[in-house]
Order: sequence, then C-alpha cells, then structure tokens
Amino acid sequence: MTGTDSSNAAARVQTRISVSDPKIMVNLLGAKDEILRLIERILASDVHVRGNEITITGAPADNATAERLFSELIELTEKGETLSVDAVRRTVAMLEQNTAERPAEVLTLNILSRRGKTIRPKTLGQKRYVDAIDENTIVFGIGPAGTGKTYLAMAKAVQALMAKQVSRIILTRPAVEAGERLGFLPGTLNEKIDPYLRPLYDALHDMLDPESIPRLMQAGTIEVAPLAYMRGRTLNDAFIILDEAQNTTPEQMKMFLTRLGFGAKIVVTGDVTQVDLPGGTSSGLRVVREILRDVDDVHFAELSSSDVVRHRLVAEIVDAYARFDADQEQQATQSVHAVQGRAASGGRPNRRR
Repeated sequence: MTGTDSSNAAARVQTRISVSDPKIMVNLLGAKDEILRLIERILASDVHVRGNEITITGAPADNATAERLFSELIELTEKGETLSVDAVRRTVAMLEQNTAERPAEVLTLNILSRRGKTIRPKTLGQKRYVDAIDENTIVFGIGPAGTGKTYLAMAKAVQALMAKQVSRIILTRPAVEAGERLGFLPGTLNEKIDPYLRPLYDALHDMLDPESIPRLMQAGTIEVAPLAYMRGRTLNDAFIILDEAQNTTPEQMKMFLTRLGFGAKIVVTGDVTQVDLPGGTSSGLRVVREILRDVDDVHFAELSSSDVVRHRLVAEIVDAYARFDADQEQQATQSVHAVQGRAASGGRPNRRR
C-alpha cells in the first residue's frame, strides 16, 4: 500500500509504502541492513524505514523511481526469492533501461531446478536470449565471457530433453583451435579431446545427476564431441549446441549448420573478440551474420558487458578491452588515411630524381 503527501515544500514530497508481511520487510532490509543501505546509496530520494512502513522523501520523479524499485523487490520476495545485493543492482539496471519486461518477471523465470538450485536468466539480455531459443530453430548467442551464453543454452537443452521435445542433446566445440590438429598432442584421442570439451561436461554436472550422465552418454542420449565429428551427419530430433564458435572457419560453420535435421534445434555460442584462429583466417561466427541476417527462423542474440554474471570486474575488463580495441582501430584507420594522403600528393615533396 502506498501514499503520497505533498504538504512539504513543493520540490519535495513524501511517498509511504506499507509492507504487511514482516518476512518481506526483513528481506527488503537484508542481513545487517545491507540491502537497505545499498538502496539508499542508489536512490536520489531519502529512504526511512520504521516498523512496517517505508517513507520516501524527494522530488516526485525520484520518488516514482524509488516506488517502482520497491514494488519490484517486494514482488520478488512474494515469489519466494531471497534478495541479494546483486539482485538489487540488476533490478535497478533493468529499470534504468525502461523496457517492457519487468525485473520481477525476468529474475523469476525458472529454466531448471535441481537439488535446491534454480537456473534462470539474471539479466534482460539473458532473458531475451532464452526467449529467442524458445521461438527460433537456430539461435546465435554472441557476447563476451561470463554472459551465460553456453550455460543457458545447456539448461534449455536439458529442459527440452526432460520435456521430451527432443530425444537427444549434442554438444560440440572446435578442438585445438579451428584446425583441430590433435595428432601433435600426446595420449589417446579421448585424452587429447577431453580438455577442450571439459567445460561442457562441467555444465552438465550442474544440471543433471552425475550418476545419470555416463548412462545417458552410453545410450547416445547425450553426446559430447569435437566439431570434426559432425561432418557427414544429419541430426534429427536433437538439441545441438556449438560452443566457442568464433574458432570455426566459414567452411566449418556451413558444415555444422547444414547438419540440421527434422525436429532439431541449434544454438551457436561464441565471443567474436576472442578468436584463436591462425592469422589471416576468417571467423565463421563473424561471417555468418552477414550471410544469414535475412533468413527467417534464425536469430542473432547480442549479449554485452551488462549481461556478465561473474565477478563485477569481469564486466569492467570487457568494457576496458572494447575501448582499447576501438582506440587501436581508430589509430590504424588514421594511419591508413595519412599514408594514402601522402601517396596522393606524389610522395616526398621537392625530391630530386
């Protein structure tokens, strides 16, 4: 319940929010009032809590922002969420974007639950990515490290398998750069391949009972294999994920996408800023956007530093590298223009022949 009192100075008004459930109020405050202190730092309005009432004092527009924030946080707690500092920051970030999707809807969209752990999108970009997987046959998840591209795709694959929408999951990556030159490494073929596929195994262990994974792999229900093993196959009734796709060549990308069979879905994930291909080799992930941009039922989901769900510094590192790369590109462009201008003027002036 909220109310507004404008009896104070015209520039500042008071908005009161009554919280009837004491458990919700405790959640809004956080351990040692850490949530409340964060909210006070974020909001332009003054916030005062007494009993079951929150009083917000400030300019009308600032109070409206504060009221929206508390409304979303209260709804989150009513849906059983335990508020965290991270959840508050993400809620504020989504409100600042002023989009149609509400934070309480985004942060309570459950994909999988196992042993008390629930996998769900944590940002607006992630929610749109998950929605795109539901709505399209082929989805490209492109973005920096830590944005949940592969993890969320894996969760959707397991969800589809459990719902019997597909009969198997196929997970693949380019092994040892794009050329997959495994012969130079020691050990058996499986020992050579395993390190490059290990992140996919790790994600599976988060989403399925570990004892069931060997059985599912032996039955062919789950397959984890290097990209080279996809050649010549038609993959029907499957959820197929290509990870680290920035390290495919255009030819490999075409080969992979044309494996799509009836009743299948493909998710391709990658980070075009971390290409490990040999110099001069084009990334299939960069080229495919231009080729398929007008093809129906193919979606390109862009994730950014605002979707990073690792340590706060990861987002800042991603942004710092993006600025550095932009500066380097600008300097290179300026150097090319300078050389071209010099050539157009006939080389060195007053040079004797």
